[in-house]
Amino acid sequence: MTDSAAVKELVSKCLAARGFAYCPYSHFPVGAALLTTGGAVITGCNVENASYGLSVCAERTAVQRAVAEGYTEFTAIAVTCDVEDSFVGPCGACRQVLLEFGQQWDVYLVKPDSSFRKTSLLDLLPLAFSPSHLGRK
Repeated sequence: MTDSAAVKELVSKCLAARGFAYCPYSHFPVGAALLTTGGAVITGCNVENASYGLSVCAERTAVQRAVAEGYTEFTAIAVTCDVEDSFVGPCGACRQVLLEFGQQWDVYLVKPDSSFRKTSLLDLLPLAFSPSHLGRK
């Protein structure tokens, strides 16, 4: 994705989504914004639970919201947290969930000051197990 306006929107919306995070246990708010192939932006934040295993990451929240709204094709995601001194990527589980919906994603790792680093899903999850291994896509 090279459209700077779309990148700015993704960055802005993932930062805003971080503000809605429900993280009373970790105190680690995360926001995500997905860009669909049609240009819609779907956001998500992390939602924790007292039974820690039931917590859901921001990236997976965004994917679940998108699918529930009828979107299954994406071109980019922006992810942010409160870490100021380095770029933080999605956890391994989220990387695998993102891969379910395609391999050619741009991933923008965003710091609280809106600076970002662009990478790709395949760079974050090399030698990934994908739906193609099951003859699905």
